[in-house]
Amino acid sequence: MTDLPMVRAVKAHKVYHSGPVQVHALRGVDLEIARGEMVAIMGPSGCGKTTLLNCFSGLDDLTSGDVLVEGDSLASMDDDAKSRYRSRRMGFVFQSYNLLPVFTAAENVELPLLVSRVPSREARRRALDMLEAVDLRDWARHKPAQLSAGQQQRVAIARALVNDPAIVWADEPTGNLDSDTSAQIVDLLVRLNREEGETLVLVTHDESVGSRAHRILRMRNGQVVEQIRTG
Repeated sequence: MTDLPMVRAVKAHKVYHSGPVQVHALRGVDLEIARGEMVAIMGPSGCGKTTLLNCFSGLDDLTSGDVLVEGDSLASMDDDAKSRYRSRRMGFVFQSYNLLPVFTAAENVELPLLVSRVPSREARRRALDMLEAVDLRDWARHKPAQLSAGQQQRVAIARALVNDPAIVWADEPTGNLDSDTSAQIVDLLVRLNREEGETLVLVTHDESVGSRAHRILRMRNGQVVEQIRTG
């Protein structure tokens, strides 16, 4: 099991239909991502970056081909099975944070645990531990409106990691942040990758963010056209 790549894509195609027009968002992508690897997906707008993330995480279905995560085929799962798999084995970080405004930071972080039926006391303990890991323990009782943009994104990262996922998908996690705050968030992701062994796949337009990953995958017209090792 541990010898398997975390993610393996085989001839992944995604075609969207808009009336008579067909949009080939992914064109036969073959790709492997190793356990513990931090990978940045880069390329111009409309090249297929977010489609790749959505299809590889099971949020959207491929038109043909398959993606295996930890050896499990997403194509073989129905929607309910994929939803259960995502809740147990994946974490997500989005550009817009997606925090619930009426919940405190701790309540937002513990929510995935409660959905997974972790007892409330254990869920709160793990949420507070995760907020400690992202340097927000003292802000646990604050609601999103009382937090800065960078703090909100750190809460979102804590929420993504609290279930101890096998892999974290991040779509433009620094897109709404200024350069200094962006650098702090990337420092945090790099630290969590290094110290916790988290596998991270992030979509970004920012070269300074991509350069911190182990590998950059450059996309164009629905294909991975270049792979660059950064270190």
